[in-house]
Amino acid sequence: MSTVPDHDPIVVSPNGRKRARGLGLPLKGNTGPLNAITDVPGISVGMTTLIQGDGEHAVRTGVTAILPRERSHLLHPCWAGTFAMNGNGELTGCHWINEAGWFNGPILITNTCSLGMAHHGAVCWLIREFPEKMGESQWPLPVIGETFDGWLNDIAGLHVTEQNVLDAIDNAVGGPVPEGNVGGGTGMICYEFKGGTGTSSRIVETRVGQFTVGVIVQANHGLRPWLEVCGVPVGLAMPEDRAYEREQGSIIIILATDAPLTPTQLNRIAKRISIGMGRSGTPSGNGSGDIFLALSTANDPGEVPMAAEISLRALGDAEMDAFFLATVSCVDEAILNALCAAETMTGKRGRVVNAMDTDQLKQLIAARSFV
Repeated sequence: MSTVPDHDPIVVSPNGRKRARGLGLPLKGNTGPLNAITDVPGISVGMTTLIQGDGEHAVRTGVTAILPRERSHLLHPCWAGTFAMNGNGELTGCHWINEAGWFNGPILITNTCSLGMAHHGAVCWLIREFPEKMGESQWPLPVIGETFDGWLNDIAGLHVTEQNVLDAIDNAVGGPVPEGNVGGGTGMICYEFKGGTGTSSRIVETRVGQFTVGVIVQANHGLRPWLEVCGVPVGLAMPEDRAYEREQGSIIIILATDAPLTPTQLNRIAKRISIGMGRSGTPSGNGSGDIFLALSTANDPGEVPMAAEISLRALGDAEMDAFFLATVSCVDEAILNALCAAETMTGKRGRVVNAMDTDQLKQLIAARSFV
């Protein structure tokens, strides 16, 4: 009988499946109370999950919304940085973030062919919520990411609607974050196992106080032989039921922190996200869009796009190593959580993508000794 409490969000995903820590894997770092991006104060997550039909027109997709501030403050800029480890994908809004160091509004992740609808839906939401400001004192440049779910989903059917996008934003809440076959991650595949949405968090200690780093991933990348977990090449020992021979996916990773950091520091953190992604074995393949956003909820400047002066408090660069370490381990664990929480799915054309056998994973890790 399992000794993992079924109510502990650190070790059990909301769908009841054990997360990586629930399997007893030797993971580094101290998590927040939920082990989720929502451990960062003010962050909320909402999802729309679409699972309909079978055969050629099976719908296996959705939308994930991340709100970096409370709704009434979503026009307040968040300082941010981005990094594209491999650019075969899209994360809109990056040009302005790289130019100015900030963005505002909700963040959305969906499938490749629904990126335009998600952008449109985000703009509609902003116009609905801030009708006197959109197009006057403010203009929308929403951050929208995508990964390809066409192996399981009728992606060309364009099934995501404006209402689906609005619902994902409207449903955003704090608390435990659903993982696996949910939201934008519904039809995604990771290392040829069922993948999708995953999240994790870390507590970071500095000389000026304690801060939180949280990550959410839409994991749709990697080939089975590449997969490593805690340094063990488990993918080579799990060769059955592979989906395809060439990588067809991507990964979008959103990192949030309440630490006061400059856009330059957040750019540095965004680069380290790639190291965390690589811990599970991917070399960031040619066909993979591996694109990352790191944001800080600190230094809220208010609604001041035309301000004459803005002041920022920032940690010294000597504190950055702690954030780099937290980033790497947090991203690695979020990807593992996506794999652990996902469930076997049958999709387009009757294709079946199996969930990872987590009992076998435990056995493979246990067969190796760790200091």
